[in-house]
Amino acid sequence: MTTPPKNWNRRSLATRAVHAGRIEPPVENTVVTPIFQSATYQAAAEYDAAYNDIRYVRMNNTPNHAVLAGKMAALEETEAAIVCSSGMAAITTTLMTLVSSGEHIVAADTLYGGTQMWLDHDAPDFGISYSAIDLAKPATWGAAVNGKSRVLYVETISNPLIGIADLAALVTFARSHKLVTVIDNTFASPVVCQPATAGFDIVLHSATKYLNGHSDLAAGVICGRQKWLDPILTRLNHLGGTLDPHSCFLLERGLKTLTLRVNRQSETALTLARWLDQHEGVAGVNYAGLDSHPRHALATEQFRGFGGMMSFYLADSYSPAAFLGSFDVILHAWSLGGPETLCVQPSKSSHVGLTERELARLGITENLIRVSVGLEDADDLLDDFSQALKAASP
Repeated sequence: MTTPPKNWNRRSLATRAVHAGRIEPPVENTVVTPIFQSATYQAAAEYDAAYNDIRYVRMNNTPNHAVLAGKMAALEETEAAIVCSSGMAAITTTLMTLVSSGEHIVAADTLYGGTQMWLDHDAPDFGISYSAIDLAKPATWGAAVNGKSRVLYVETISNPLIGIADLAALVTFARSHKLVTVIDNTFASPVVCQPATAGFDIVLHSATKYLNGHSDLAAGVICGRQKWLDPILTRLNHLGGTLDPHSCFLLERGLKTLTLRVNRQSETALTLARWLDQHEGVAGVNYAGLDSHPRHALATEQFRGFGGMMSFYLADSYSPAAFLGSFDVILHAWSLGGPETLCVQPSKSSHVGLTERELARLGITENLIRVSVGLEDADDLLDDFSQALKAASP
């Protein structure tokens, strides 16, 4: 775990994405960080180190880990960062460090399905409870807090309904109740939003998605103040959520083009959202860049662009199966944030583990389609959506 060099904080996000965290002086004058494919490292004859400082790959402290941690801390403008084996490893390790048996989490009422399943079905096994809040109704938030509440957990842009968190209001609320603020910034990426600058204590990512950007690895990132990350790293090392050095290398490479990719995806997503919003086969579009989005003004104020994620409801008479089975360019596939445009039904993918009652409560119906906009030409994507909607029509 490293801290970004101070001089990077005055550089642009694009420059930080390329250079921050790099090894100085470079190994053998390399421009690209080598892959340190070693499970263990030699120690000095007299060696006295803390547990997390033992040079061993499971401890997530190889040179490849250190470069990534420095780069991510610079991108999210936090004191430090940790990289680990997946987004869920980042989420569960963080929550299991901050919340003990008998304690309580206050969480947004719409979350990624994996997170929701952990809260509903796994957290109780550890004696951890939670209460859900509607982010659009701040007057009701206080009722969810009790004497055992320790953490406020939200997503910058919610999966899959594209709800927008009011970052400043949430931080103010959490501080008034002495809650640690944790936010999943996967859908936004630091290109769109840096929640730590609004006061959030810990920022999480599934780096599998936008940070890597190439649909070829799984990784997670935890960014925040050193005092929070030190115990999280210890718990992570105990649980063994290790990211291997080669995946570190790939993730660092992906990060170098992060700003280019996300800005392009945001631009294309807005074009597609506007087109879908006018199509007779679409009952409604969830995208913060649309004027019709209930939190469009808030998103405009606190974001730089609106990201590449959207969802929409097919009209009742349209067939989701026919729609998803008729693409030429777009892929019917899980995950998000890569160069390929992907479409899924959240009820059968990201939220498949939830019960029918839980899905109904969240508004995740069979005709809800989630779109991760890729790097293809916008006109080609419009053409593909057009022919797929025609194939799905009654």
